[in-house]
Amino acid sequence: MTTVKKYTLGNPINTHALDEKFLKVATLKETFKISEERPEEMELFSWNSNEKSLCCNLTEDERVYGLGETVRGINKRGWIYESWCSDEPHHLEDKRSLYGALNFLVLDNKERKLGIFVDCPSRVTFDVGYSNASELRISFEYADAELYVISGNHILEIVKTFRKMIGKSYIPPKWAFGLCQSRWSYFTAEEVRQVADRYDSAGIPLDAICLDIDYMQRYKDFTVDHEKFPEFPEFVSELKDRGIHPVPIIDAGVKIEEGYDVYEEGVEKNYFCKNEDDSDFVAAVWPGRVHFPDVLNENAREWFGNFYGRLTEAGVDGFWNDMNEPAIFYTEEHLKGVFEKIEDYKGKNLDIQSFFEFKDLVGSVDNRPGNYDCFYHHMDGEKIRHDRVHNLYGYNMTRAAGEAFLSLRPGQRTLMYSRASYVGMHRYGGIWTGDNFSWWSHILLNLQEMPGLNMCGFLYTGADTGGFGCDCTEDLMFRWLGVSLFTPLFRNHSAMGTRRQEFYQFEHTEEFKNLIRLRYALIPYLYSEFMKAVREDEMYMCPLAFAYEEDERAKDVEDQLLVGESIMIAPVYTQNARGRYVHLPEPMKLIRFRAFDDFDEEDLSRGDHYISAHLNEVLVFLRPGHVLPLAKPANRVPEIDYGSITYICNGANPEEYELYNDDGVSAV
Repeated sequence: MTTVKKYTLGNPINTHALDEKFLKVATLKETFKISEERPEEMELFSWNSNEKSLCCNLTEDERVYGLGETVRGINKRGWIYESWCSDEPHHLEDKRSLYGALNFLVLDNKERKLGIFVDCPSRVTFDVGYSNASELRISFEYADAELYVISGNHILEIVKTFRKMIGKSYIPPKWAFGLCQSRWSYFTAEEVRQVADRYDSAGIPLDAICLDIDYMQRYKDFTVDHEKFPEFPEFVSELKDRGIHPVPIIDAGVKIEEGYDVYEEGVEKNYFCKNEDDSDFVAAVWPGRVHFPDVLNENAREWFGNFYGRLTEAGVDGFWNDMNEPAIFYTEEHLKGVFEKIEDYKGKNLDIQSFFEFKDLVGSVDNRPGNYDCFYHHMDGEKIRHDRVHNLYGYNMTRAAGEAFLSLRPGQRTLMYSRASYVGMHRYGGIWTGDNFSWWSHILLNLQEMPGLNMCGFLYTGADTGGFGCDCTEDLMFRWLGVSLFTPLFRNHSAMGTRRQEFYQFEHTEEFKNLIRLRYALIPYLYSEFMKAVREDEMYMCPLAFAYEEDERAKDVEDQLLVGESIMIAPVYTQNARGRYVHLPEPMKLIRFRAFDDFDEEDLSRGDHYISAHLNEVLVFLRPGHVLPLAKPANRVPEIDYGSITYICNGANPEEYELYNDDGVSAV
């Protein structure tokens, strides 16, 4: 049993994070208006009005979970995290914010278990025992927020209550659980065909190919370069006849160009973000000078969302939204000032101090804080400066698409995933975890980001398998599959200029084929567990600490996850490692997969074990009293034969497993 208390700071902006259905029936235990005169009513927190911060004590044994996609492990204690959607490709341990702003966390010690949701769309800082080891401090740039505190007896119970508060998670089409191949960039329709041909020739299953920014005409949203992609509807139809779905990218910035109707309509209807004097705000991203659609304005959101119809009319049934933090390469005003200051350095002897001043000057151009406090939105009839609602932009860009799909593709599911996010966006799409690198540490990061995202309702999620930046090695790609074979979004994506990392590019193509086919054999299980998590507001990927609360050793395990009800994964993520240690909170059956029909089974006792694993092996642990269904794999998800399913059992019968299946495309 859980209880929810709501506290109000200042004058909160309605973020639409909570589900309207919940708000209509919810009875919150208590509601307080927080002020200097009534700080005692906070109970859990003390309020410092001068610092605009809330503070509560942390016990020595207390663990803190959540905050979505962030660095530094599953337990967030010991670092400072900033809720500020950021175009930040370097996911290093010193980073305080990445692409999402997901302000839900759970405190867990022997005496209490509390969930805390800070509903605030501007910058919020979570100092989780960094400045003071025994203190959680939540600081606000603008102290206008709703605070919800959920108390309960179990972590999963608290998470489930929060999930009910924020509403059901987005459900993609079933084909979106298959492999998606992506790269920045496949430059022509012919190159896309070659990728599809080479996958089919290698016998590697494939369901989607992403189109990055170069499919567009001069990087203009909702356009197609007809020289590179001639007869685009026929091209889409051709691919889909092969069972492969093209998934084009849409960016946040609308190119400023005479004759471009999206730009001209937006100007005419006043649907772009504004300067303080109500002129259209100018920034720059891929096309150069752009305007940002004011997706926080209800009318502008509907207008922008309907443009997705230009591509759905061509047969497209999947998209990814990018650069929607929003990313800003530069603003013209600041860039002008930088050029003027650069003149001062010409012919100057750059000593250590002046050299670093020069570097900082040039490096100040993109995504600088000052870029975000100089433009405005019109939201709910009010003019609001962007920095007060910054974290809502990516959410509302994806909401624009999700709401439009209801009329553009009625009764059908459309694939949609985004880079930036805020709580509530999970109702309209999934996310991928942004521009990671081909680093061994990012395999572990991928694993550790999943629970925090699931806690906030983002179930359709995954990282760029093999890494987006840098050159991926074959052994790294093999080991990354120990995570990616189990994430709902399974995408191989890499950056222009890096080594080609399509699975057929590597020497051991046959072994990769076997493991991708294993993914397809697992889809009946993965899809069933995903749908159960949606329907029951559960977590799809769960830390051991949440499920085994009495196992003190399990609370320290941050490199293993439960996937659904039946299995645990423990990927190898260290270069040249031939295996790893694994903690089993209960006796489990080890399944060492090399292919869906080539695996070894071994019964293991509770405790710690060293498990060997060759590069082409994936470790799966089957829990006692549970069942793992496996289908005969096919080259496309819709071709999977549910009549071919076999079961690996550990003290249970096949009929005890609830297998979920549907047509995969109809809205549910």
